[in-house]
Amino acid sequence: MKQISLLIKPASSLCNLRCTYCFYEDVSANRECASMGIMDDQTMISLIDKTLELKVDQVNYCFQGGEPTVAGIDYFRKFINYVNIKNKTKRITYAIQTNGTLLNDEWISLFAKHSFLVGVSLDGFMENHNRVRKDTAGKGTFKTIMANIRKLEKAQIDYNILTVLTHDLAKRPEELFTFYQKHHLNYIQLIPCLPTLEGNPLIDRFHLTPADFAKFYKVFFDKWYEAYMKGRYMSVTLFDNVIPMYLNVPPQQCGMLGKCHMQLVVEGNGNVYPCDFYVLDEYCCGNINEHSIEEMMKHERAKAFLLEKRKLCKECDTCPFIHMCHGNCRRLSVCYYDEHYCGYKEFLMYSKEKMLRIAKMLAGQEGSR
Repeated sequence: MKQISLLIKPASSLCNLRCTYCFYEDVSANRECASMGIMDDQTMISLIDKTLELKVDQVNYCFQGGEPTVAGIDYFRKFINYVNIKNKTKRITYAIQTNGTLLNDEWISLFAKHSFLVGVSLDGFMENHNRVRKDTAGKGTFKTIMANIRKLEKAQIDYNILTVLTHDLAKRPEELFTFYQKHHLNYIQLIPCLPTLEGNPLIDRFHLTPADFAKFYKVFFDKWYEAYMKGRYMSVTLFDNVIPMYLNVPPQQCGMLGKCHMQLVVEGNGNVYPCDFYVLDEYCCGNINEHSIEEMMKHERAKAFLLEKRKLCKECDTCPFIHMCHGNCRRLSVCYYDEHYCGYKEFLMYSKEKMLRIAKMLAGQEGSR
């Protein structure tokens, strides 16, 4: 089945929180225009028209920010209504990544009615979360978000948890795992905390280093493996992608094979970029109001982006996992390895036998106890 996915920023970089490490605030600060504002109706219409005219069977609309709910619920109602009017044959899916603070009953009803997959940013246990994810008044947001997660559960809305793995949080893998289990949070994506593009010591102290990565994941994986072997599965994006690779199943997460793809990130003003990590002026491939999607995917800047070389680690030359990595994601790699040391390799070496056992179990080659 042919499908296309778009990452839409209806509120650009606007947000109602002031997270200490926000990577998109850093990205937008490196553009001529930091915020493109809330997407207007004409841009929304152009986006929908041009995706629905493509020769694909399925269109996946994912909303992100900044904080996408800042665009207001009427934006989403109009978006969905227009899709319903224009769409004749395609399967449509919706997803949203949100900080979860504004999810009142109206939002919950909208998500339930239209089968949204909701990604909620929650940085683990209250102490850690409130330290780094504050509102504009400087107050922690943990209790509000946890209450809204329970609303999602009550409405039977599919959701997952997005946790930014910082230098500090990486020191507490057991506590984080226990928190997830205690609160029955079973779908987890751990996102490495990136250093800023230009270097800002106040923010970069949160940056996840390759050594942090290896130390954290060795402990976290052991806790996860123990629970898995007892029949309690928790979906962790890294493990869900790596384990099937031992069965020659390619990963679903972008960049894990060291190869970039055109992501089609649509900013508030309609500008289109190839990757959420590179929503920068020099990577703009056109505007959804002025160009077709085919034109933008074939744009010289898109081609150049896909061909850009990545810095590798010297360990890559002899690494037994190079066929499973190829340098991994170009932007995230700074959290996995430096010039001489690879935390990703160290973790894969450590976890290999247990991952292989699970892979064989999944393939029916070995029974679980």
